[in-house]
Amino acid sequence: MKVKLPLALALTAVTTAALSGQVEEQIRFRQSAYSFLSWNTGKIKSQVVDHPETFNKDQVIAAANAIAAAANSGLINLYGPGTDQGIGWKQSRLRPEFFQKQNEAKELDATFIKEANELAKVAATGDAGAIKAQFGKVGASCKGCHDLIRIRE
Repeated sequence: MKVKLPLALALTAVTTAALSGQVEEQIRFRQSAYSFLSWNTGKIKSQVVDHPETFNKDQVIAAANAIAAAANSGLINLYGPGTDQGIGWKQSRLRPEFFQKQNEAKELDATFIKEANELAKVAATGDAGAIKAQFGKVGASCKGCHDLIRIRE
């Protein structure tokens, strides 16, 4: 919790600042947030899926809290008009159809937030099996959004 609150506040501030920013700035913030999420999901995947013998409760809790904080930061607000065309750190992979599917995207975002928050709760128990199961739900929520709005490379 000590790490989660400051991280959530920082991500919320960044997200809020990006709302008024240029297209490229929104894309850079979005890309950075998803890189951060990927790094933390990778830590959990490594310890509960790929190499369970390396399970470290404290590391998994920290990663789960970071994922929940990022999920709750308002990422959906970084999809402003034109962010399907711009270049942040690299070319945006947002499908132009996103702007016609915003209601579906908001539902998927709500699911991601719910599952990420539950992952943080489950991680706090230290039960590797329960963490693995909930981690799968988080991954499924990510995939749902990727399938809807992300251009595959």
